[in-house]
Amino acid sequence: METIRNDDKICIGANIRRIRKERHMGQTALVGMVQLQGVDLTREALVKIERGIQHVKASQLKAIKEILQTSYDELLKE
Repeated sequence: METIRNDDKICIGANIRRIRKERHMGQTALVGMVQLQGVDLTREALVKIERGIQHVKASQLKAIKEILQTSYDELLKE
């Protein structure tokens, strides 16, 4: 499975967190909806992704994008 890595300018995890909070969605709710799409994600993994400790998998990013009704551009914003 391909992982998507942060770099010096783009922090995907921080963008996920910001968009999730703008949508008034908790971590547990987001994880549950991702799992319903058949994508493996735990709350602990989401916490690490949002903190920039763990890389996000492409399938996870796609599911998160769809659930948060956002774009890849927004998730990859500098």
